[in-house]
Amino acid sequence: MHELIRDITLCILFAWGIGLMAHFSRQPLILAYLIAGFFIGPFGMGWVKSQESISVISELGLIFMLFMIGLEIDLKKIIRAGKVILFAGAGQLLGGCLIGALFFAAIGLALGGGKFDAIYLCVACALSSTVIIVKVLYEKRELDTLPGRITLGILVLQDIFAILFLAVQPSLDNLQISVVLISIARVAVLVATALVLSRYMLPKLFHQIARRPELVLLGALAWCFLIGEIAERLHLSREMGSLVAGVSLSTFPYALDVTAKVTTLRDFFITLFFVALGMTIPIPGLSVIGLALIIAAFTVASRLLTTFTPLYLMKQGLRASLLPAINLAQISEFSLVIIQTGTAANHIATETASAASFAFVVLAVLSTFAMGRSDQIVRGLIGPLKRIGLRDLDHGQAGEAKGEGGQEAGHEGGHGEIRRIVILGFFRAASALLSQIERQNQSLLEQISVVDFNPLVFRTLSDRGLHVIYGDISNVDTLVHAGIGKAEIIILSVPDFLLVGADNEKLVRHVRALNPTAKVVATADLLADVDDLYAAGADYVTVTRLSDAGELYAVIEAVDAGLLDDKRAEMDGKLSDRREVLP
Repeated sequence: MHELIRDITLCILFAWGIGLMAHFSRQPLILAYLIAGFFIGPFGMGWVKSQESISVISELGLIFMLFMIGLEIDLKKIIRAGKVILFAGAGQLLGGCLIGALFFAAIGLALGGGKFDAIYLCVACALSSTVIIVKVLYEKRELDTLPGRITLGILVLQDIFAILFLAVQPSLDNLQISVVLISIARVAVLVATALVLSRYMLPKLFHQIARRPELVLLGALAWCFLIGEIAERLHLSREMGSLVAGVSLSTFPYALDVTAKVTTLRDFFITLFFVALGMTIPIPGLSVIGLALIIAAFTVASRLLTTFTPLYLMKQGLRASLLPAINLAQISEFSLVIIQTGTAANHIATETASAASFAFVVLAVLSTFAMGRSDQIVRGLIGPLKRIGLRDLDHGQAGEAKGEGGQEAGHEGGHGEIRRIVILGFFRAASALLSQIERQNQSLLEQISVVDFNPLVFRTLSDRGLHVIYGDISNVDTLVHAGIGKAEIIILSVPDFLLVGADNEKLVRHVRALNPTAKVVATADLLADVDDLYAAGADYVTVTRLSDAGELYAVIEAVDAGLLDDKRAEMDGKLSDRREVLP
């Protein structure tokens, strides 16, 4: 017991120390935890030698990590997911596993006979890292963009796929139909038990203890271990049970509160899991390093092929098809979980497991850098892809008739050249503006052009008969080819934090250089930006916080006058018949 406490102490101290170095060098923390484990483990300094300690630390961390992954799987979002995400996710998973099984079997890895290295690797390589992706997209403020939503949707489907694999994993060496059906039946019993209890028993209990944070936390942990124990009794794994426990709570009224309270413990035990995993990684030989590089290269290539292809075939455009493929081009922490279960079941060779861990580390570092520069990478790829014959959504915008001053006026087939009013970039403010114009002066819509690279915006506006040009507004060539020099009013309504590769000040300078006479309306995120935008050449700058403040003040006045219901009725009337592109 004392040895276990000493080992956990070493894990935490070294994880913190190396984690600090990773933080300051902008490296993934998971990489730091793996290095910490390797350093203090039996293949490093040898300070932690007890296999029992390593096993206990790893299992505890794994149970908590899977419980939290389950809590973050939103079944309602999967049900509401559009066909784009469903088809893209299915294409990526099924295509990745099929290609992976063929590839790894072709290079000599076992595909049967009690060893399933190729199977475990093809599944591991089909999954992407939720931790890395969400962190980077959050920092880039791209979670709510179309490529961001597609990426997150595919991640959720990957988690569901991993659950299904874990269900049949214990029966891989005896994959008869009857055995598979029994495994599925056991999972169905476990899921049904968890869902019934979480639906009819837990809400009443948590309602009673909602104001006692320590009891909410304790209740969540008790639920995790209870379902884990039921899974063990059903000859499934405790890890599988903890995952189902999390999923069953994900649509629970108190799920957000539970998640917030368990997060600290989750971080603690996830740290222990990855440190323990690092302890199991031996010093690699050339064969392990070679296999790890092969796994990493295959993961990137297969992800680009299996993610880009279905999205492109569903006419999402080159940009929205490439970005999710780049975002997803790494191996998941969940993959390491699957590899660990395979090692414990003696389904996979130790050398293969070590190579998978090294491939995870390599891709964790490379994908973090690639995601940070994904927009530059995509811009560099679009040109060559067009040259080999792949069409983007702007293919129908032929014409490119010459305008005044040698500029080219791009136009969408059948709609003619650029209109008098141009909206550069289309997000919620532009969506609301078009709805307002539609209500107050519909004829004005015929005088408006929109330039944006969101395929949903492009198709929806085209279907409504509006003039829309597919293109990246941060690229000066797009503005030239769109014929921006002929516009009379140019509106920049997208805030800086959502603009990719530019900001409002830079866009105003580009627009003013191309069109000295147009009236340019820009958007300021900060009050300090207003003067800079005017200096850049804007004729008017909107500050949305001011209109929001006016609306909120009107609400306070309505409350004081006892007229809040009237104020709400007024707002309901405004919302009732709006047809916004981005609701």
